[in-house]
Amino acid sequence: MTFLYKADLERGAEWGRLFAQKAPELPFHLWPYEGDPASVRYLAAWTPPEDIARRFPNLEILFSVGAGIDQFDMSGLPPELPVVRMTEPGIAAGMVQYVTHAVLGLHRDSRHYARQQQQQIWQARRVRPASACRIGVLGLGMLGRAVLQQLHGLGFPCAGWSRSPHQIDGVECHSACDGLDHFLARSDVLICLLPLTDDTRGILCRALFAQLPRGATLINVGRGGHLVEDDLLAALQDGQLSAAVLDVCNTEPLPAGHPFWRHPDIVITPHVASMTQPDGAVDAVLENLRRHRAGMPLLGLIDRRRGY
Repeated sequence: MTFLYKADLERGAEWGRLFAQKAPELPFHLWPYEGDPASVRYLAAWTPPEDIARRFPNLEILFSVGAGIDQFDMSGLPPELPVVRMTEPGIAAGMVQYVTHAVLGLHRDSRHYARQQQQQIWQARRVRPASACRIGVLGLGMLGRAVLQQLHGLGFPCAGWSRSPHQIDGVECHSACDGLDHFLARSDVLICLLPLTDDTRGILCRALFAQLPRGATLINVGRGGHLVEDDLLAALQDGQLSAAVLDVCNTEPLPAGHPFWRHPDIVITPHVASMTQPDGAVDAVLENLRRHRAGMPLLGLIDRRRGY
């Protein structure tokens, strides 16, 4: 019975050391694996290998090393194979830090003052209270709820939207198509934390931007596929949006010469909003292995019909 890791090798080495400490009875190997493929029962991967059913005929669980699974080609996976997303606490903590930093930077005019510094201009802008800046979060999963809890605690009026109804203390919750229009109309800062599915691909588009208050800002920490890039550039050009913070792009790394690089109202970071921490990740995986052996439900199990 073997556990196989197929992702970043540096982090994989950390996983190996942690497995040796916490589960020495379970053989742990890094990709590529040259042992008996029939012995591989568990696989953790960013992208699984092709023809996984033939390659590993006794595979019992496929773990994503990230919070999402949109990088998986689900059509190539055996329909009965459980697919589990990463649920370790460090993912949520990192996302909360990143989004809070982005929101505060937009709210407190960081870009404006950075430009003034380059021009040696000393000129203050009026400080707005947090209560004057309405936050809207698309996606009310683990990450969306954690972000909303933090921003609500800082005094921002918060709302969230998801496909299904939710209730969150202190947060105005909207759902389904009927609730989206009202949600967008009251969102001065729109934060995308949706999973990437066929339904959400391209959701950040011209039609959606038009429903936001004029001069609204966008923070995309979901996936690059959520954003129609030309529509963002057009919305910034005509003033419907005033700024965007993007941690994800359609093509990563962002190609040289792409208009996002030098746009004065776009902040780019290289997909670093949140990263899985090896210690917490190994604990989460081992807890799921314990649950699997005990016949208990797996934490973070993907619903194939929804795609998340």
